[in-house]
This record gives sequence, structure tokens and C-alpha cells, in this order.
Amino acid sequence: MASFTIGFLGCKVSQTDAQALRERLLRDGHTEAVRGGDVAVVNTCCVTNEGLAKSRRAASRAARSHARVYVTGCGARLSQTAFAGLPENVTVVRGQIEDAVESVAGDVGAIGCVQVDARLDRIRAFVKIQDGCSLACAFCVFPRVRGATRSRSAAAVLAEIRRRAAQGHREIVLTGVNLGCFRDRPAGYTLARLVREAGMIDGVERLRLSSIEINHVTDDLIAALRETPTVGPHLHVPLQSGDDEVLRAMRRRYTVERYLRTVGALEDFNLTADVIVGFPDEDDAAFERTVETVLAARLTKLHVFPYSPRPGTRTADDDPVPPAVKK
Repeated sequence: MASFTIGFLGCKVSQTDAQALRERLLRDGHTEAVRGGDVAVVNTCCVTNEGLAKSRRAASRAARSHARVYVTGCGARLSQTAFAGLPENVTVVRGQIEDAVESVAGDVGAIGCVQVDARLDRIRAFVKIQDGCSLACAFCVFPRVRGATRSRSAAAVLAEIRRRAAQGHREIVLTGVNLGCFRDRPAGYTLARLVREAGMIDGVERLRLSSIEINHVTDDLIAALRETPTVGPHLHVPLQSGDDEVLRAMRRRYTVERYLRTVGALEDFNLTADVIVGFPDEDDAAFERTVETVLAARLTKLHVFPYSPRPGTRTADDDPVPPAVKK
């Protein structure tokens, strides 16, 4: 039996991936430690240079307090050299999460005494319904590190929600890399139908979406969100820029007018968003238009990220805006 710790950096999808690794090790009979132990798993992030640097530091720290360290997640898949030079007890596992779970579990090994159920630590549970992205935004590394879009079956998602509710989780957050791409065509499920059925599960008192692109906020989805009593009236709808020229350079698939028209129909929702500042095609005038768009959209909270060039993307070698200007 091994003692282990699990850590993650980055988004809610990274958190659900870390939970999948945690549950597998618990099922295999290992024990979770508060700190230190035989095994550490660090599920990493690479969406920005800062995220990757933090991931590398986390792996380095874990190597000093654990006998074995497994580095998984987006950072591990980014390049062969992202975690080069770390101590010999660090193993980089580059597969997608499904393969990483099997690889780590197989290396640690299973024992006879297994725990079949692993409750999450909080009232809120994140349930991944979709992974990967087949789009090609100029700045985004996700298609490279998470692969093409793919959805879980609706039956698997609903079964997990029932299990989480039975464990005592009262709030469920549906999450994914590009949530609106969820489809279960053989079973006839869209995201809207999944929301309606998830919200009716016994024990679920609150249901939310983690983040959704404006292109996927359809009339059908809006109706499902409004008509499902357990749905919380909040949507996180990434903006990235409030300037049409910058949006085109980013290869986003909407205009400012489209964004504002769609969120304008959500007057009963609390709206939050992401914005990237310092993108290569952004000048002072474009930045000011973004500020105007944020105000017009009635956003109550904004996550602002300085543009960070990522390897393998269209803008990987283009970063003309000085850091001080971004800040």
C-alpha cells in the first residue's frame, strides 16, 4: 500500500482529471496523505508561461517530499523538454487523462484491499462531460495538448451525477474544455437536454455550467437553463477581446455585435468573462473598445490574462506588446 498526494494547477477540467487519478488510486487500495508520502501526482497546466512555470515548481517541490512523482496533464503533453532537468524520481506521463490514469495506477500497483467509493472534499462537485477542442484559435494550445473534441455518453454523465449526489454533493458543475460541443448523438442528447435531466436528479440542489462559448449559447440552451429550477442563473462566457479586428486575428468565431446581442438576452443571469490583453494585434484603441464592450455586456466579474505565446500555435513567435504595457 502506498501513501499519495494529488495536486492540480489550472482550470476545472484539470481538477476533474486530478480527481480521476485520486479515485483510481483509492480504488486500488492506496491511502491519501495530507502532505508528503510515497507518491505524488501533479496535474499540470500550460495555458500560459506562468501556469507552466508554476507546474514545474510544484513538481520540483513534490520531488523533495515524495519517493515518486508523476507529472500529468496539459503541461506534460506540451513538449519533451517542459520538465527536463527535474530530479530522477520525477516521471512525466504524456498521455491523455484516460491513458495517464492507467499508466500511473499500473506503475504504483494495486493491492487487495480496495475502497470502492471516493467522495470529493466539498459540497460542490465538478463533472466533466466533454474534453478536447477541434477549433483553432490563434493563441490556444488546448487542441495540441488535449486533442480533438470528444464527449462522454449522457448515460455516463448522469450516472456520475447520481453518484455525486448520493455522496452528499449538493451542487454540480458541468465542465469541459469546450462545453458547448457536448453531443451524444446515438442517445439524442444535446447540452440543453443534458441540463434538463441533470437538474432533475434527486439530491441535486444547484446545477451550473463552468464556461461556455458565446456561439453555443442557443435559444434551446437558454430555455433549458431558465426552465430547470435547480440551475443557478450564472454563465461564464469568454469574451477575449471587445474589438472585431482583434477577434478576427484571434480566429474567434463571433463579432462584438454578436456577443452583445446574445448576452443582452440574458438579463436575468449573472455574467462573467475572460479577456486577453496585449494580443499581437491589439493597440490602445482596440483596448479601449474592449473596455467599452465589457461595460456594455454588464459583466460582474472579469478574468484578465496577459497574452502569453504558446508553442505550436499560430502566434507562437509573435509577442510585440511589452509586458509593462500588458500590465
